[in-house]
Amino acid sequence: MPDGLQAYCRECSAEYYRQRQEARGRKVRVKVVVPAGHKRCPQCAVVKPHSDWERNKSSSDGWASYCRPCRAKRNEESRLKRQYGLTSAERDAMIASQRGLCVICLNAPAAHVDHCHKTGRVRGVLCFNCNSGLGLLRDDPDAARRAAAYLEGISWKPILVAPGVYQLPS
Repeated sequence: MPDGLQAYCRECSAEYYRQRQEARGRKVRVKVVVPAGHKRCPQCAVVKPHSDWERNKSSSDGWASYCRPCRAKRNEESRLKRQYGLTSAERDAMIASQRGLCVICLNAPAAHVDHCHKTGRVRGVLCFNCNSGLGLLRDDPDAARRAAAYLEGISWKPILVAPGVYQLPS
């Protein structure tokens, strides 16, 4: 209007907008009253105090878009998809097929996705120690066999055959 005011009050305009959007088949989010010092998470739909949010200087209100637990869950989902091409449901199905245990040590809970560093193919879900052990052995099956033989008491020390010539036991 020429005087800078709208023809209808804010509530009537909002109701008219809602009716138009619903007529088009779109869903309009219900406005939730949030007290000062709080923010509503769009994922879990819970109003939480600012202490449950991380700072984000680039956002209009200075707080992150999602609360800490929802943000951590979204980040984990994104990492699984980006790094391994898995969803959390697929990972959970793998853990369930392993009965929740690491397939190497059979006593620790499976929590870490194991993959081949050459092909990127996911092999399974292991405990932290077994997954780290495979990584430290550089996914080399021969090194794993030598480590197993060492643990079983079979010496893998090279045998001196001649000066400067060593033979590995078979």
